[in-house]
Amino acid sequence: MKYFLFLFALMGAVAHAQVPVDLSKFTKSGPTTVSQQGNDLVVTWPASGKEKGRLVINLVADKPLFSHIQLSKVGKFSEIATDLNPAFVLTVGKRDLVSQNGWNIFFDKTNRLPHKAYAVELAKRSASVSTIGSRTVLRIGEVAAASFKGAIEITVYQGSPLFNVAAVMATQVDSTAILYDAGLVSKTGSGWTSLDWSDTDNKMQSIPVDLSVPNKAQAVKYRTIMGNGPNGTLAVFPAPHQYFYPLDEAYNLDFTWYGTGYRSLVPEFGIGIRQDLMGDRRWVPWVNAPPGTQQRLNFFCLLSTDKPTETLAEVKRFTHNDKYPVVPGYKTMSSHFHNEFTMKVVLAGKPIPENPNFVKVFKDHGVDIVHLAEFHGPGHPKGPDSLRLRELKALHEQCKRLSDKDFLLLPGEEPNNFFGGHWLSFFPKDVYWIMSRKPDMPFVTEDPKYGKVYRIADKHDMLKLLEAENGLAWTAHARTKGSTGYPDKYKEEAFFKSDHFFGAAWKNIPADLSEPRLSRRVLDLLDDYSNWGYKKHAIAESDIFTMEPENETYAHLNVNYMQMDKLPDYSAGWQPVLDVMKQGKFFVTTGEVMLPAFTVNGKGAGETLTLPTSGKATINLNVNWTFPLSFAEIISGDGKQVYRERIDLTNTLPFDKKAYRFDTNLKNRTWVRVEVWDAAINGAFTQQVWLETPN
Repeated sequence: MKYFLFLFALMGAVAHAQVPVDLSKFTKSGPTTVSQQGNDLVVTWPASGKEKGRLVINLVADKPLFSHIQLSKVGKFSEIATDLNPAFVLTVGKRDLVSQNGWNIFFDKTNRLPHKAYAVELAKRSASVSTIGSRTVLRIGEVAAASFKGAIEITVYQGSPLFNVAAVMATQVDSTAILYDAGLVSKTGSGWTSLDWSDTDNKMQSIPVDLSVPNKAQAVKYRTIMGNGPNGTLAVFPAPHQYFYPLDEAYNLDFTWYGTGYRSLVPEFGIGIRQDLMGDRRWVPWVNAPPGTQQRLNFFCLLSTDKPTETLAEVKRFTHNDKYPVVPGYKTMSSHFHNEFTMKVVLAGKPIPENPNFVKVFKDHGVDIVHLAEFHGPGHPKGPDSLRLRELKALHEQCKRLSDKDFLLLPGEEPNNFFGGHWLSFFPKDVYWIMSRKPDMPFVTEDPKYGKVYRIADKHDMLKLLEAENGLAWTAHARTKGSTGYPDKYKEEAFFKSDHFFGAAWKNIPADLSEPRLSRRVLDLLDDYSNWGYKKHAIAESDIFTMEPENETYAHLNVNYMQMDKLPDYSAGWQPVLDVMKQGKFFVTTGEVMLPAFTVNGKGAGETLTLPTSGKATINLNVNWTFPLSFAEIISGDGKQVYRERIDLTNTLPFDKKAYRFDTNLKNRTWVRVEVWDAAINGAFTQQVWLETPN
């Protein structure tokens, strides 16, 4: 009997033993304070103005990790939530690395293959605190799920009542694909009285907290769900772009959850973010988790002493209300949309709306110029002539009708003929062309109704058409999907070497939560063909099929900021848009980071700089941002090798702007460009400045 009493006492003592806390990497002289009070770790940081946020972290094994989550108001701390645990559900599946192109695969149906979900378990064995610029990171180990192991990281950001919670985990198992759901849970309801969100019609909804309610997936706008109590509100939301793995559609798949017993793996009551395992029911590739990579399963929390409506307004500031902001001297452009309005509505005998939903969606998101990719399946691109020309005419008429002085809807196609792989076409005016030509037919004819009509037999004809009409072509979703192996396979072709082959398009494929940037696939290609000696560029693309108001469009959207003071008139043609593209006078962004000015020794993107013999260069870069920044990177090449110079920007605060000057040496380099990425893996990148060295 004494033995069992001793064992029970020993187990209790172990459970409540004080966890060692390593403070060796914490800067005590900074504005954020950390103190250990028994088994509690108390972190206090400057939130906004004179107010402060406070997290009380309980390191006892069987106690909730967050004992208290507080925010001050007029200098006095208010309890926003109590006794909360972070909850993570990791779904582990199998990646196909054989049939296509390894980790760059998109055409994978991971959800149809064997997979299993696991609750991530936390064992409080160690803790450390680190100062990283203006942020403070608490790391608590260990966490585990299936073959994944790692730690919890809690990051607080000076200048904002914002913090991030992440399970940072790695596996050594190859060919692994994952999804994760996450949130905050409590046995007591955390002191909240209501749960709140904006529905997809942009109307606030509220329900009382009821611990008996089973878990429910909830569609929301702005990706945010909130717990509200007597003293304020806690909002939970994901990284606005990184969290969403690539799909062909931007459907709103109920990306938040609330209730008890989430997925039968998390017994407590809570709120959080989630992914739909089935995606859009097309190709569903999930997220890459290569062996040894530190996957950040993470979410953000924002604290407020206000009501949910005001709290959500603060969350929305991080994405400019899901709208691309106006930047003087620039117009926004987005590309690659398979709306198929021409075939599915205009020529299908359906009523033609005065203002179609997809146009409303673009305007609501602050997109000034839209480049379509029609007839991607529907239509008759190879004829017969009567149908093909009728379809083009209908497309042109609708684009002209729906364009005005503040919005341009421009025709475009994804022809996928002649060159190899998938590619997009873009002409500076309405052009009639048919994607077939018999040997006895001329390249161009004059039609009494349509004017010039081109017929294309092969890649040589296609290049002639681009030259005749001053058009552009570029590789869609390069090195993945239907462009696997391209443009590499045709880099020596005359059409690719031509000035009319613009380059490639950028989208976040594949997803990888260990990467500090999005879509390295295309950024690497941009560097590769710069080193090949071609002056080509990378434009943002979305490559989605439907644009409806209820969709989660912003997460799948990205834009190009084109250096233009005004939009051209549709009737006069839109050559200025193609000129800006061809000259590289634009930057690409997810929307949270802006690069309104970029020069190297006074030369802007797309221009050529003659370097001094010393190679010394000064890069001037104006940056505006919402989430605090993480780093900038100067990327350059010499025709053989790519060079990277990373500048740490973790000392930045949220919602700021700065004119940076970076002094570097670019001796013997032939090109240079810059990227900037933030704490939520949102980012922006410039196009290249071309470099010459005097003889």
